[in-house]
Amino acid sequence: MTETIMTPLDASGRRSDGRNPDELRPLRFVRDYTTMADGSVLVTFGGTRVLCTASVDDDVPRWMRDRGAGWLTAEYSMLPGSSPQRIARRAGGRTKEIQRLIGRSLRMVIDLQALGKFQITVDCDVLQADGGTRTASICGGYLALHDAVTRLAQKGVLSGSPMTGECAAVSVGLIDGVALLDLPYREDSNADVDFNVVMTGDGELIEVQGTAEGRPFSRGQLDELLDLAAGGIAEIVAAQRAVLATPPAPR
Repeated sequence: MTETIMTPLDASGRRSDGRNPDELRPLRFVRDYTTMADGSVLVTFGGTRVLCTASVDDDVPRWMRDRGAGWLTAEYSMLPGSSPQRIARRAGGRTKEIQRLIGRSLRMVIDLQALGKFQITVDCDVLQADGGTRTASICGGYLALHDAVTRLAQKGVLSGSPMTGECAAVSVGLIDGVALLDLPYREDSNADVDFNVVMTGDGELIEVQGTAEGRPFSRGQLDELLDLAAGGIAEIVAAQRAVLATPPAPR
């Protein structure tokens, strides 16, 4: 039986959804999607939708006490109806790995000393999954976090914002040697090489997760993927900046 290989581009050089290889899916951030959390953002990348909330607690974990610093952690889940097959409500190994990635990434752009006694939990709940849920979570989680600490500063609880930079992430991959940006599930599940790249707004790398799924890749292809990710992240950061250009409504 001959294995069917996905063709990444059609005769016009377009992907199956009509995008160019270096084009993001339609991106949208909806601020204050819910009103109970200190920060809340619904992030959409194509068919992927993630609700990101940031909640402030005035007590740090026990192991952080007496260190004179705050803490940031993250939780991630795929809701039962987020995929064609029902997702069970459990925190498996993949879930724990993703939430650690989100927490590590966001801690790179916040001054925990300036956060003081507070702990912030960023929750990322996948409402609909079509590839790139972890990278979408980081992008939306950053905005929810930024709004939460901005509101602390608005109340005078913090003397200023503890944010030290911007944070965004995107997926890239290779299918039949073609480098593609922001993979939906159909492409992700057929990729020979799959990467998740997290960067600051200044273009510095925070984390790179990548592996050869179908065939090895060269150093030149690695550089091509990182350049592709950097271009996509620059566009995402521009969209984040547009949201943050207006301060969140005080609460």
